[in-house]
Amino acid sequence: MNTIEIKGVSKLYGTQKALDNINLTINKGEVVGLLGPNGAGKSTLMKIITSFITPTSGSVIINGIDILEDSLTPRKSIGYLPELNPLYGELYVREYLEFVLRLYKTGFDVKDRVDEIIHLTGLTPESHKKIEELSKGYKQRVGLAQALIHDPEILILDEPTSGLDPNQLVEIRNIISELGKEKTVILSTHIMQEVESVCDRVVIIHKGKVIADDSTRNIWKYAGTGNYFEIEFKEEIDESLLRKLPFVINVSLKENGKWLVEAEKGKDIRESLFVFATDNNIHILSLMQVEQSMEDVFHSLTLNS
Repeated sequence: MNTIEIKGVSKLYGTQKALDNINLTINKGEVVGLLGPNGAGKSTLMKIITSFITPTSGSVIINGIDILEDSLTPRKSIGYLPELNPLYGELYVREYLEFVLRLYKTGFDVKDRVDEIIHLTGLTPESHKKIEELSKGYKQRVGLAQALIHDPEILILDEPTSGLDPNQLVEIRNIISELGKEKTVILSTHIMQEVESVCDRVVIIHKGKVIADDSTRNIWKYAGTGNYFEIEFKEEIDESLLRKLPFVINVSLKENGKWLVEAEKGKDIRESLFVFATDNNIHILSLMQVEQSMEDVFHSLTLNS
């Protein structure tokens, strides 16, 4: 059975269209990275799936149940970590997790289940503290723990690694990867390396529409030919000159000051780039043919549209 079916979902806020006819099917065992610029509609879509808000039109079916007809049953199978992690700061970590677990009425032994989740999320050293005394990183772990506490089939995680240090990032990513073997995970993040290391499918949303949906390995196909060359010049250059070179499709300046040049499929333009530099008395500091990264795909799809 398909875990989540999103059919023609749109969401309007007045005249502003936050989501525009979204259609997605997400199967059990998939870890789906939900990407998009700020304001693209990612959090809105997550809130609709979790029944925090209702769509203006369309439907969401979870395990065969339309959430507009019955939202309570699907909610029992969902664990949700929102972007703004709402916690009861005056409660102790263990006290809070016990409280959340009792709300779900799962049949778990409360103490044993809380112990298990505290260990899983790495909260053991801080479990004796009040939540308000925790660092941002540990508060984020508490948020993840409450999403997991009732052993849901589906995890909806909105920026789950926000505020974590590099070591914590690795630990939480490993947890998500393990959970993805038996659960459905939808993960929103701005960290491209996170998508590449954790997700097996990528959905990119821009201006309320799905503009790309494929496996992490194949998502580059949406951005062009996949034939890219990275070049760094000593001098500043006019972008329009690069665009006029034979077989060049697109040119963009990366944050590291290097140019990413897309060429027609199968065309090696390195010689042309050397000739261009020589003819214009420009010095090349580095030049290499590169595979397109997730970041390159993201920029190509969202900056040029």
